[in-house]
Amino acid sequence: MFAAERRQLILEMVRANGAVSLRELARVVQTSEVTVRRDVRALEAEGLLDRRHGGAVLPGGFTRESGFPQKSHLATAEKTAIADLAANFVEEGEAIVVGAGTTTQELARRLARVPGLTVVTNSLLVAQALAHANRVEVVMTGGTLRGSNYALVGSGAEQSLHGLRVSRAFLSGSGLTAERGLSTSNMLSASVDRALVQAAAEVVVLADHTKLGTDTMFQTVPTDLITRLVTDEPPAHDDRAATELQALADQGVQIAVAGGQGGSAGSGAGGPGGDAVPVRQQRRDVPVPGPRRQAPGAGGQLRSASASLLGEQGPGTERARVADMRRR
Repeated sequence: MFAAERRQLILEMVRANGAVSLRELARVVQTSEVTVRRDVRALEAEGLLDRRHGGAVLPGGFTRESGFPQKSHLATAEKTAIADLAANFVEEGEAIVVGAGTTTQELARRLARVPGLTVVTNSLLVAQALAHANRVEVVMTGGTLRGSNYALVGSGAEQSLHGLRVSRAFLSGSGLTAERGLSTSNMLSASVDRALVQAAAEVVVLADHTKLGTDTMFQTVPTDLITRLVTDEPPAHDDRAATELQALADQGVQIAVAGGQGGSAGSGAGGPGGDAVPVRQQRRDVPVPGPRRQAPGAGGQLRSASASLLGEQGPGTERARVADMRRR
């Protein structure tokens, strides 16, 4: 394929989808990401598209938000790997909130197998993914339907979250930087996401590598409130993503990276309460310099009464009590 043909096809894909990753462009035009990056630079110089970290978007992409049909075809393998890994951080009997987004929708499909789970969400897609999970309770917020991403937004959604307390919030967004945290392109969505964060003791952000280093209009979660980032393995040449990951880790964010090229993580559960998860074949964890700050009154995980009792006493305490009784 000649360069002019490649660039025309690239431009058509970006116009059809709003945003496309370099990996996906390279797959469709059957060439290397290095060549595609060169083509994207040439198209940007002509004002036909804008480069973004790991991909290309329509001009003015800083303020533009792609709809669900476009987002659902972007970085699908990466989102699958991220969802597989993120599901390891959810335990039986927990109460969590899950925000709107195509990555969180993938996560919801995996949560259907977690017994005793309560999921609070403003996303119709998340609720639909869990609709037939008979061991999972789904609680929908109120609000006004935003058709572009099938999410409930507005004052009704925010007010329904007042007084709510759960163990974790799982959120996605349009961009993530160490300087500003998670952000999105829509003001109403950002406002509801902030309300979801206020309801959670911990915040887990799901973001593929194309969102690292990207900043959009409305901040949803500042970096100091992000407990953990679950992302995919950036390409070897993507120095910007690696730098951003290190900057996030330096600020205390725990980084869990799923295997690249669509590889999924192992199925074992990760440790609750912010502990680093075990390293498996297709995932790695970036060490962080210190403990995360916890929201006042968080009290760790919200679990069942029996689980809380076990957590307070512990098996060691019980053995000591038995030994003492025998001595008497």
